[in-house]
Amino acid sequence: MLATPIAASANSPVLILPGMADSLGIRTATATWLVTVFAWAMAVGTPLMAGLLRRRGLGATLRLSAALVVAGTAVVAVAPWLQLAMAGRAAQAVGGAGLITAAMSLAGSVRRMGVITAGFGILGAVGPLLGSAIAGTASWRVSLAVGAVALLALPAVMRRADLSAPARTTPFDGRGAALLVLAATALVLIPRHPLPAVAAALLTSSLLALHIRSHPTGFVPAALLRTRAFTLSALLACAFATSYFTLLFTVPQLLSDRTDWSTATIGAGQLAALLVGSVLSMVLAAAAAGLGRPRVLTILLVVGALAPLIAVLTPWAPLLLLVATPAVITASAGQATLAVYATQAAPSAQRPTAIGLFNLCYQLGGAFGPAIAALITLGG
Repeated sequence: MLATPIAASANSPVLILPGMADSLGIRTATATWLVTVFAWAMAVGTPLMAGLLRRRGLGATLRLSAALVVAGTAVVAVAPWLQLAMAGRAAQAVGGAGLITAAMSLAGSVRRMGVITAGFGILGAVGPLLGSAIAGTASWRVSLAVGAVALLALPAVMRRADLSAPARTTPFDGRGAALLVLAATALVLIPRHPLPAVAAALLTSSLLALHIRSHPTGFVPAALLRTRAFTLSALLACAFATSYFTLLFTVPQLLSDRTDWSTATIGAGQLAALLVGSVLSMVLAAAAAGLGRPRVLTILLVVGALAPLIAVLTPWAPLLLLVATPAVITASAGQATLAVYATQAAPSAQRPTAIGLFNLCYQLGGAFGPAIAALITLGG
């Protein structure tokens, strides 16, 4: 409950982007910035919150995360223009990133991580239809506030978990954190502004690499990047998330263009496909230990390739609707299993950092996906 409502908030704009755009007096393609900035803030906020968790402990992380969610939700509720609404969404996302990082740090096993990531899939599946229903009865602004439900879990977590701050061993690497944020920001902007963003990404990544070489135990530990299991897991998670979020935002628009189905029909169909996929992802995560790592990776790669292939090749609208099932299986089960593989490869003292950097890669996919979908279906 602490982690998963943020998935509903992230996906709630999927079916209501045109209404949001009309309310703010902007084009639908421009309104997708509210989705992109949310994913960007989740991406850069995750390693920052993981750093806070590592240095200040669970209590400080939960308190700051809750404050950001409350403040961001209040801003979104009253923002009269896009830029202010984007600031509110960013605050919601950074706060949500802290709650997710805290929950994943408490999970420990693939099975419990699978419950969390399947929860992401289920709440993410419900998100588009829930957002559309809330917008229809109240306002799109209320739709973007559903992530605040996670705050209901805070009292129980803070009562039962160890909130003490760990002993500090090294000073905070502010330069490394800043360079990581700049590099992630440049990467997020590549689908929208390819040439300047690629140049900025190369520059900031180079500066970050030089910084890591001179500060190998800093914000981004060099030893972690040299660990093959961590780097491969993080890169696969980014690829799976990019595919999933691209399809999540592209398929409804393609169905709207190719059929006479209503928004509610498309949302209900996608919801059913996503729910089936989320349940299957939890089954796969639970069975991962018995299957073994090579078999799990093979299943993820095969199922992950099916989703975009079906989307590109199928001429039938109902089959296009089913694309969401293999996409969410790969994203949710992949996040659960790969997160554990990535963190198990790290020394115990660096596991919060490993969780943060792994989730940064996953959330980068969450930023790339909607931007790519905008280029495909909304004309950029």
